[in-house]
Amino acid sequence: MSSSSPGHVTLVGAGPGDPELLTLKAVRAIQAASVILVDDLVGDGVLAHARPDARITYVGKRGGCQSTPQATIEQLMLQAALAGENVVRLKGGDPFIFGRGGEEVDSLRRAGIEPVIVNGITAGLAALSSLGAPLTHRDYAQGVVFVTGHPQKDGPGVDWARLAESARELRLTLVIYMGISSAARIQAGLLTALPADTPVAVIERASLPAQRQCVTRLGDLLADLRQCGLGSPAVVVVGDVVRGVAAAHQHQPLLSTA
Repeated sequence: MSSSSPGHVTLVGAGPGDPELLTLKAVRAIQAASVILVDDLVGDGVLAHARPDARITYVGKRGGCQSTPQATIEQLMLQAALAGENVVRLKGGDPFIFGRGGEEVDSLRRAGIEPVIVNGITAGLAALSSLGAPLTHRDYAQGVVFVTGHPQKDGPGVDWARLAESARELRLTLVIYMGISSAARIQAGLLTALPADTPVAVIERASLPAQRQCVTRLGDLLADLRQCGLGSPAVVVVGDVVRGVAAAHQHQPLLSTA
């Protein structure tokens, strides 16, 4: 297929899962798309906004599962755009927070296509908000660090001990994406500088009807994760901003649903 003029590409953040958390701009982009390339974590409620004749291709990428290679995704976007299609790359959360949106923008720009970016609510924000707690609070946190618990292949990974020192000294909330499989290493590193009673919230499938959460302490994190049976996709939030949630749960079961 070829076209005298290229189409359009929009990188759209679908938010954490609840379709009612989509932005109006995201809905309009999905409704206008002729081709939609969809991440694993995007729910059917979001795709309900697609037009009936839209060509929908699932290009899931999830840790521990068979994934569509990033190069293939970029090639599919480019081919469709050069064929004159209106392409939406639909991503869970926000395209530019652990969504590899930067790589896709670079690929498209090299081909002479300038994509439009539509931000979405990132899971790290939605997760703790769903428990009625903020990521920042003037009494508890002066900043937030979004960090991945899933290091790049053959990469050095996060120095959790140094990050813990910074979190303690600068009063930072740590929001850890994709950290369940590395929970033991994360816990051990953070405990080198953070107290064992530092509150932690783990939220699985934030904003969805199947959401579950575990509110615990850093010293008990690994044992309580095993007891709760929480798994991916989940966000781990570490810091004093979780204290209000912990207090609310002190006379309730460890594991609860939204």
